[in-house]
Amino acid sequence: MARRVYICGIDTSTLPKLSKQESAELLDKIKSGDEVAKDYYIYCNMRLVLSVAQRFVTSKENMDDIFQVGCVGLMKAIDNFDISLNLQFSTYAVPMIIGEIKRFLRDSSAMRVSRSLRDTAYLVLKSKEKLQLTRSEEVGLEEVANDLNLTIREVYDAIDAISTPISLDDSLYTDGDEEMRLDEHIADNEHSIDKWIDHTDLLDAIKKLDEREREILNLRYFVGKTQMEVSDSVGISQAQVSRLEKNALEHIKKCL
Repeated sequence: MARRVYICGIDTSTLPKLSKQESAELLDKIKSGDEVAKDYYIYCNMRLVLSVAQRFVTSKENMDDIFQVGCVGLMKAIDNFDISLNLQFSTYAVPMIIGEIKRFLRDSSAMRVSRSLRDTAYLVLKSKEKLQLTRSEEVGLEEVANDLNLTIREVYDAIDAISTPISLDDSLYTDGDEEMRLDEHIADNEHSIDKWIDHTDLLDAIKKLDEREREILNLRYFVGKTQMEVSDSVGISQAQVSRLEKNALEHIKKCL
C-alpha cells in the first residue's frame, strides 16, 4: 500500500505509476510538442521528486518549498532528456532534481554556508537514511561519522549548517489565550531586559548632572581614582570633590 503524503495539496498515494512502455510513449509525445503529455508525465513523476526531496528536508516548514524546487528540476530534466540514448529517465532526472534543490538551499539560506559544507550535510543525511533502514532506534552522530570517516564535530557542523534558523519571537506552544515564545525560555543574566532598562535609566540620570559632577563620577567610578587624585586632576579641594560626588549620587538615586 502506498504511503499517503500530502504535499503542495497533492495526495502522493494517488499518483499513477508508469510502466516502462508508457513512459517511453509519453516521452515520444513530449518531444513532438504534446503539452498535455508533458503535464501528465510531470504529474506521474512527482513521487520521484518526493523521494529525492525527503533527503534534504530539515523541518516540516520547508518541505513544500523543496518539493516545488524539485519539480522545477524535474521539468528541466524532461526538457533536456535525450530519448535516443536509451537511458532510463529516472537515472537522468535524479541528479537534475538534486542539483536544483542544492542550488535553492544554497541561495535561499538565511546564513551563507559553503558549498562543501552543504555537500557534506547531504552525505550525512544519506548515510543516516541508509543506517536507519537496519534498525528501529535513532541513528547516532557517532555512527554516521564512522560510516563517512568524519569526526563527530564535522557531522554536527554539517547538520547544523542546513538547519532552518528560528526567531526568538517564534511561538513554542499556545495554552488557551496564552502564547509562550522562545525568548521567554532563554535566560540571559548578563543582558536581561531588566538590566538593560536599569542601564538606560542610569545613563539618562547621569546626563542630567552638570559637567563637573559627570567628570568627578567618571574619574571616581570608571577611571578608579581616589578623591585626592580627583582633587588634583580637576583643581578643587578634596572636600569639594566629596560634596559634589555625594550630591551627584543622591541625584541619580532619585532618578532611579
